[in-house]
Amino acid sequence: MNKRNLRFVFIIPFLAFSLPSRPAIRLPSIIGSHMVLQQESEVNIWGWARPGEKVALNAGWDTTTYFSVGSGGAKWNIKIRTPHAGGPWEITITGDNKIVLEDVMVGEVWLCGGQSNMEWSGRHGLKQVMEEAPNASNKNIRLFYVSKATSPFPQDDCHGRWEVCSPESMMGFSAIGYFFGKQLQSELDIPVGLINDNWGGTPAETWTPRELVMEDEVLSAAAKKLDPNARNWPTQPGDAYNAMIHPIVPFMIAGVIWYQGESNVGTWDSYGSLFTTMIDSWRKAWSKAFPFYYVQIAPYSGYGQNISGVLLRDVQTKCSSHPGTGMVVISDLVDDLKNIHPQNKIDVAKRLANLALSETYHKLGLVYKFPAYKSMKIEKNRIRLFFEQAGSGLVSRNGDPTEFYIAGEDRVFLPAAAKIDGNMVVVMNKNIKNPVAVRFGFSNASIPNLFSREGLPVNLFRTDDWPMNTEAP
Repeated sequence: MNKRNLRFVFIIPFLAFSLPSRPAIRLPSIIGSHMVLQQESEVNIWGWARPGEKVALNAGWDTTTYFSVGSGGAKWNIKIRTPHAGGPWEITITGDNKIVLEDVMVGEVWLCGGQSNMEWSGRHGLKQVMEEAPNASNKNIRLFYVSKATSPFPQDDCHGRWEVCSPESMMGFSAIGYFFGKQLQSELDIPVGLINDNWGGTPAETWTPRELVMEDEVLSAAAKKLDPNARNWPTQPGDAYNAMIHPIVPFMIAGVIWYQGESNVGTWDSYGSLFTTMIDSWRKAWSKAFPFYYVQIAPYSGYGQNISGVLLRDVQTKCSSHPGTGMVVISDLVDDLKNIHPQNKIDVAKRLANLALSETYHKLGLVYKFPAYKSMKIEKNRIRLFFEQAGSGLVSRNGDPTEFYIAGEDRVFLPAAAKIDGNMVVVMNKNIKNPVAVRFGFSNASIPNLFSREGLPVNLFRTDDWPMNTEAP
């Protein structure tokens, strides 16, 4: 044996004995100092430890010591009741090592999900965020940014950390998420935690567990239409869910706000099933039927001559009947029809916040319900339209109501003259003697001028149930 081989023989035992024999307990990224825990709930604190290792937890608001033991899979979990909103508190976790979580708040936690319109921040040049930033310091708002990642298999951890809201931290955070959280924190006067969990360009398939998409014939067929070679975002079913949702699932949340759909315009006819499947899968994972509030995508001329964009918006409207959901309409908040990213994020966030404050927190006096079509009555050569949630009445801006179309039995839609009559609208076209159907705002780039007196836009609708292709009316 030469000298070189002798050195090799003696180094190996030295390295083996120098390695730590008992791994330290550790926590996932979502559990950390400065976090917000959901108030008055049974929350999970979890992590990893060697099998059989005893783990003890003490929370500053409680005199009880909670215990767990590392499983055969080197995991542990402790459930603990949180008090009413407040803080800051310390949480101490002790095993073979000791971890102290500082500046922990208890309040309301919301996940902010979707694609680019939810992701956009001051880093994308949003003027509203840059104007807000100097005044954004708020120790009662905490931000957690889930780093972009994908995986073909469910992951146990993600990259990110909790930060106290500051001009620096909010600049890269979802603008809608921040303004939503700011209003909740102000109105409720409690700490608010926001989880930024979104990725521009992503279709809903990638946020849905893969097996739920691939085992459904319709959803699987739609998923195959997505571009598998997209350069800036994932399109494979489950890939974002596995890496960006699954790792935080045990962390208790109050609810979700969501802004997505632009990337599913081409598969609008299956989106309703996909979207509600995604919502239900998240609720099942969390074992909680939390509220899920979302934004109807905005009018946009870039979808082309067909009406696939408005058909997806129509599907989103129908999804609002799914239990525990709510939708906000933003057809009036578009500054440039050629830009798929409307710049006004404050008012989008305000509408989401008013919805959450009213439906989840039962605040009174907020205007949050959008006027919606209820029924119609044919009156000779006219059709009278009835609306619900119309507040104190309907109004049109800058002239008579626009974007109404009317059709006879030939199913050919023509522009209609429209007049407001209290909470009703009467429409007609002199060339149609026997009208049978009406559509309103039913084009990709339609920005109607009909509102409630309280200032919320009337949502698009169609009174017919005729089979749809993507040709414009």
